[in-house]
Amino acid sequence: MENIERLIINRDTCVGCGLCVNDCPSKALRMTDEGVNYIGRCLECGHCVAVCPTNSVSMPVLDMDGVAEYNPATFDLKPENLLNSMKFRRSVRFFSNLEIPEPILLQMLEAGRHAPTASNTQKTRFIVVQKDLPEFKQMFWEGMPQILEQMKAENSPALANFERFYHNYQTKNFDNFFFNAPAMFLLVTNNVWDAGLAAANIELMGHAHRIGSLHNGFLKRAIPANSKLMEYLGIGEDETIAVVMLAGRSGVSYSRTAPRKPAKFEIR
Repeated sequence: MENIERLIINRDTCVGCGLCVNDCPSKALRMTDEGVNYIGRCLECGHCVAVCPTNSVSMPVLDMDGVAEYNPATFDLKPENLLNSMKFRRSVRFFSNLEIPEPILLQMLEAGRHAPTASNTQKTRFIVVQKDLPEFKQMFWEGMPQILEQMKAENSPALANFERFYHNYQTKNFDNFFFNAPAMFLLVTNNVWDAGLAAANIELMGHAHRIGSLHNGFLKRAIPANSKLMEYLGIGEDETIAVVMLAGRSGVSYSRTAPRKPAKFEIR
């Protein structure tokens, strides 16, 4: 076996088919008379590991324990069933307070981890607040005056909504921010595209477990405005909260999909 920086190629089992060379997006591999050689610029995308028919490539810098062998049975997902499931996804604003079991949380996070990222940087950080969410919500509401003051100073167009939400909470004990959700997902990254792709994976995996979700732009705006909340979450000044998503079992059952505006498709 030969150690080629990021790659380990088993020369005893490599058949020299060249599939890894052809599929490498950064052209970091080259076929020579001695076999496959690494010439640099590796993105650590793992395509070489995935495409090798003899399992002769490994990447010690990545999580090899999570690599799964192809099994046609695991791809038995009918497209019409997937589309129907997507149509039944709702943005939940009335959650049951039942906690999400940890195995489901871990599957949702694993789905997010396997989303594509720009140049395969994989820099998105995932934070889930569930058992500590009651404490976090108390801190959030106690810090709301500070958030409102900062929004006033910035002349934020969302200020009126925030003031109304705070009034509803003080006078009616109605929470327009958390909606009784048992869990909150935060995706921390400076690349909003990466966050969006990861959030979509997390949301769909949750939906498969009957876990509803709500992308919450108000929380995304409010949390960074309070330094105590950022410190509590362990988010640094140089980091950006790209997505805040509430999650939990819906307190409402739907009998059919919701209508949408006519499609604006163009296929050329």
